[in-house]
Amino acid sequence: MTILRVAVLLCLASAVCLTASFQTDTDSQVKELLARMTLEEKVGQMTQPEQSALKDPADIENYFIGSLLSGGDSDPQEGNSFEAWRNLYDRLQAHTQKTRLQIPILYGIDAVHGHNNVLGAVIFPHQIALGCTRNPALIEKVERATAEEVRSTGIQWAFAPCVTVPQDARWGRSYEGFSEDPAVVRQLAGPAVRGLQRVSLAEPTSVLACAKHFAGDGGTVFGSARRPSLLDQGDTRVDEATLRRIHLPGYVAAIQAGVGSIMPSYSSWNGVKASASHRLLTEILKNELGFQGFLISD
Repeated sequence: MTILRVAVLLCLASAVCLTASFQTDTDSQVKELLARMTLEEKVGQMTQPEQSALKDPADIENYFIGSLLSGGDSDPQEGNSFEAWRNLYDRLQAHTQKTRLQIPILYGIDAVHGHNNVLGAVIFPHQIALGCTRNPALIEKVERATAEEVRSTGIQWAFAPCVTVPQDARWGRSYEGFSEDPAVVRQLAGPAVRGLQRVSLAEPTSVLACAKHFAGDGGTVFGSARRPSLLDQGDTRVDEATLRRIHLPGYVAAIQAGVGSIMPSYSSWNGVKASASHRLLTEILKNELGFQGFLISD
């Protein structure tokens, strides 16, 4: 299953009419669409700009854009109310109706601890605190509530859960991981995915989950030994056995739970960018672990 095929499939899932025969119906639509698409349309469908960086919303139809995202400070110009977010989504989505194939946008957002960009949304503790509960059922409830609030604004994709395994408390993103213990991360990753995606992505209150950042981002070092793990990006300098033992268990659980997307890290593993590692992304993630979803670069 190609990246493009899955991306288009999930874009179609954002349509209002979802049925029990969703998979069968959309599979046939995807094949039919792919046969009709030009190279330019395929490139556009695999592109995800930051919505606030669009010079003109009409670029959605001009470049056949298939996906948009809102980062931490990418808010509607009207403010952060529920209505402003819903209107932003509807306004951008409307541009797809002006394209030849009318494929809906797949919209992603960093809802890592609730739909926290939206005023009035439930804000949950960061994952470092949720991990302290050691309570898989609670984690699933948290992500279920998050999914409902994300979907209520139209958005269909949450860049969560973060299944990093922080190995140094001085790392600037250590709060994003459930635990430094890979066993705890593995225990909670699956429930987090199930909470977001529910039984099926065809459910109207489910959102696509995204396990991140593959792999080893919690073990990075930066610069000299006097400044380990202090900055966001870095290099995880461990052998493969250590990488597998510490940093992969959360992804194994997420994949077993059916996670639909995974975000490669923009850090490195032994000097090679994770996003450029054939060993990590193809041989281990896809061929060995059997991941059937798609990758979205960080």
